[in-house]
Amino acid sequence: MSREVVAQFWEAMASNDFGFAARWLHPDFEHFMPQTREYLKGREKFAVLNHAYPAKGRWLFDVQSIVSDGPSAVSDVVVTDGTTTARAITFHTIKDGLILRQKEYWPEDYPAPDWRKPWVKLVARDPF
Repeated sequence: MSREVVAQFWEAMASNDFGFAARWLHPDFEHFMPQTREYLKGREKFAVLNHAYPAKGRWLFDVQSIVSDGPSAVSDVVVTDGTTTARAITFHTIKDGLILRQKEYWPEDYPAPDWRKPWVKLVARDPF
């Protein structure tokens, strides 16, 4: 069930109606981004924060994968507004059929180190 909840959440996020997407969040929803140490409590605040983000266009969400086990799920999603593209790795905890907690990482791309060249090749897109 947790996989389905997370998939429906990302589908709702793709509507760019973040108030609508917040319906998949538990009333006691908590969101944490460890890299910046930002903590948010409440699905309404989540919706307002996403509406306020200074995007250059509509957000598109390309779900790369969702892995789940019991009440936990992890999603790998590529997010773009047509100008900026980023990747979100999100750990979700499900309670009562809704997302209770999210711990979200936004890793930055970086160039491949030269020392690995003998064993790897650069590819244009995710091969998986």
